[in-house]
Amino acid sequence: MGKTAIVIGATGLVGSQLVKQLVDQAHISQVITLTRRPAPYKNEKVINHVVDFDHLAQHAQLFKADILFSCLGTTKKAAGSIAAQRKVDFYYQLKVAELAVKHGVQHYLLVSSSGANANSGNAYLQMKGELEQTVKTLAFDQISIIQPSLLLGERNNEFRIGEKLGSVLLPILCMLPGLRKYRPITGKQVAAKMCALSAESGSGVAYFKLDELFKD
Repeated sequence: MGKTAIVIGATGLVGSQLVKQLVDQAHISQVITLTRRPAPYKNEKVINHVVDFDHLAQHAQLFKADILFSCLGTTKKAAGSIAAQRKVDFYYQLKVAELAVKHGVQHYLLVSSSGANANSGNAYLQMKGELEQTVKTLAFDQISIIQPSLLLGERNNEFRIGEKLGSVLLPILCMLPGLRKYRPITGKQVAAKMCALSAESGSGVAYFKLDELFKD
């Protein structure tokens, strides 16, 4: 019997690609997407639930699954402030992870960031690092933490000037010796790696960084 997977951040760059790929995975029988607004998907494997991320405990019954893919994230500009960004990038993701482990989810896969560090002077990298540290204390059987560099791809109704410039300049810089492993990666590539990892059994915490995501 196939496994049930939960995806949060299912309408984002990585999450949307992930849902597309999960429906074709033989080991996945059902994909539950939890979103703030309706996000219908034309495949019988996918079930969408609209949830209030400020009151996730009200939706506790939805967290009975085998695998959780945490792809949620925003920017300071989109959120309006660092505090509002932290609510999405740290609090919401942590609460989802806590509910998932409580309801029997065994494998947790998190899209974090290259350079994530709880002691970083950069607010974004700091919250990513804090989330990594905190979720590692939860009693999942298996935790896979993905740390991509700059993510490339078309985002839904969102333009990020920093990513646009980086998508042009970073590939050129990464042609220099020693910098190739920092080259950008597409949301589709990250999703493919996550699909592959979800089919593997294991235990404990594993990190997948930068150039490791390009490997087959």
